[in-house]
Amino acid sequence: MEYAFNPVEKQKIIAIIGIGLIGGSLAAKIRVRGVFDHIIGVDNDPVHCEVALKMQLVDEIVTIQDAISKAGFIVLATPVDSMLHLLPSLLDAVTDQVVMDTGSTKQQICDKINGHVHRARFVATHPVWGSDMHGPAAARAESFENKVAVICEAGKSDPDAVSAVKVLYEKLGMRVVEMNPKDHDIHTAYISHLPHLISYALANTVLEKERKEDSIRSLASGGFDSATRLAKSSSNVWTPILNQNRDNVLFVLDEYMDELKKFRNCLERGNCGDISYLIEHANFIKEVVH
Repeated sequence: MEYAFNPVEKQKIIAIIGIGLIGGSLAAKIRVRGVFDHIIGVDNDPVHCEVALKMQLVDEIVTIQDAISKAGFIVLATPVDSMLHLLPSLLDAVTDQVVMDTGSTKQQICDKINGHVHRARFVATHPVWGSDMHGPAAARAESFENKVAVICEAGKSDPDAVSAVKVLYEKLGMRVVEMNPKDHDIHTAYISHLPHLISYALANTVLEKERKEDSIRSLASGGFDSATRLAKSSSNVWTPILNQNRDNVLFVLDEYMDELKKFRNCLERGNCGDISYLIEHANFIKEVVH
């Protein structure tokens, strides 16, 4: 049944542009928590649209133009390269709507719309949650719980827009922190982007070896599964992320390779004492990440 739109009810309607893993999971969580009365989906992939409707993640699929006219709250949850193209035209069309993104890179996105006439209606955010799965079929209603949502450049957004975004994330069970885009991007290079690169590289190393030794498949177990889980992540999502944050990722990658060389040098010299020291020093990560 078609939704009977009433302008008075506009603030109870949310539109999610990009209903893949993140957008779909947001929709699922919003549905469970009852944050909005009506969820609109926008996606250029007909399979995503079909799955999102079948799973009842969204109530209807519309065009971007219709979503802007109907919804009071708009979420841009596409891959980050698409965000750079879509966000300026999206802001061109809004009036009093709240617009937020979910991208895991922030500097380029913030720079792209700096000075836009409707910049204040936009809130730059990053809900720090993800999965190696992709697409709306992988959407999880239990997503985002007890995770962090980052807001960048809050001072450039209208207070009511920032407040609305904070309320949304808090209702989804997230803890909201504020950070500038530069710091956000270097931190995510360490904690998210580098781990993905490592996982991809390890998977490719093993895939080359497996061509020669089929037995490696039977020996792979818990540690290997954990280390290569991220290698299952979508190239459509991660190629633009790594490209947008490449300067930070290159810096962090060089640091990581220096740490690998320390292990290599110790192994080459057969220096068990230094190997133990490096391992024991690494064990302190449990004090940082629980």
